[in-house]
Amino acid sequence: MANPINEKLNPAPAGGGYNEEDHFVWCGSCVRGEDGRYHMFASRWSKSLGFGVNWLFNCEVVRASSETPEGPYRYEETVLGRRERSYFDGMNQHNPFIQYWNGTYYLYYMGTTYGGPIPGPGDEVPWERGAEVWNNKRIGLAVATSIFGPWERRDMPLLEPRPGQWDCTITTNPAVAILPDGTTYMIYKSREYAGATLQLGVAKADRPDGAFQRLANKPILDFTDPDLHVEDPFLWHADGKFHLLIKDDSKNGSFGLTGEWGAGVYATSDNCIDWQIHAEPKAYSRTVEWEDGSRTEMCNLERPFLLFHNGQPTHLFAAVGIGEGPYRFTHTWNQVIPLNVNETESNGGTGNDDNGEKR
Repeated sequence: MANPINEKLNPAPAGGGYNEEDHFVWCGSCVRGEDGRYHMFASRWSKSLGFGVNWLFNCEVVRASSETPEGPYRYEETVLGRRERSYFDGMNQHNPFIQYWNGTYYLYYMGTTYGGPIPGPGDEVPWERGAEVWNNKRIGLAVATSIFGPWERRDMPLLEPRPGQWDCTITTNPAVAILPDGTTYMIYKSREYAGATLQLGVAKADRPDGAFQRLANKPILDFTDPDLHVEDPFLWHADGKFHLLIKDDSKNGSFGLTGEWGAGVYATSDNCIDWQIHAEPKAYSRTVEWEDGSRTEMCNLERPFLLFHNGQPTHLFAAVGIGEGPYRFTHTWNQVIPLNVNETESNGGTGNDDNGEKR
């Protein structure tokens, strides 16, 4: 059986997605608003700062909009910015993941804070300072009953690290599936100590705003081969199963799970704990095919996010970049890749499904 995402990929429209010439744009998740338009929540920071570690010190979460899912999306407002340093997310916000359920928009994200000066263009950030700020990362939540806000930002993290466990350092990269009754599953990223392999865990709550409890004391997708590694999860529930897109982040020149570093991996689970990698695991490649037939191999293509309509995924969103190589970018943006949709089928998906029509 062919990979159910890969077989649906269509050529991407040139000029689609969310692109700002003077900013690095990363992440990117989309929802249809009550106005019938499409709204993307993305991370961005000034290009004058460089890529490097500055996403950890100078990032904000913004909302951009488009009349169509493909875009182009235009900046409308900064949704999450700096506030008092005493808050866990006071100085930096990243990793937005938007969901809608029962009249409320839920914007999950990662926040961090730090002391000392704010790094500016050309400033060197010592490794020790970057590591300290990195270890302050926590998952947060902002909620609103309108896509235009106002957004109520929680003052405490949704999920704290657990001292003495594998996830004792950080909580970050939230990927959330809200079931029809409000039961909410969250996959997150953490690790045991600085320099240890980053791994994924899973937590569950009765409602989208928590409280979240871990479902297992061990990481999910805990590979015995140290060169196999995944990150950047996107989670959804359909046909009685959980489904997952993840980045193939293989190490040391390994062929990884797909044979291509940075490609997407597709997996399924009955309980969101025990996962089975698809027999044909590659969900997408770093190479994007355009509507004119040309192709571009991106340095990176990650942070996958699916938009749903009538229970079917219709568009793949992903952070992409061009430049000298992985993470050595001259420019980044969020690209949208349309998926082929069979109108006669409906899989009962629970992600961002019919968000403009359930009001």
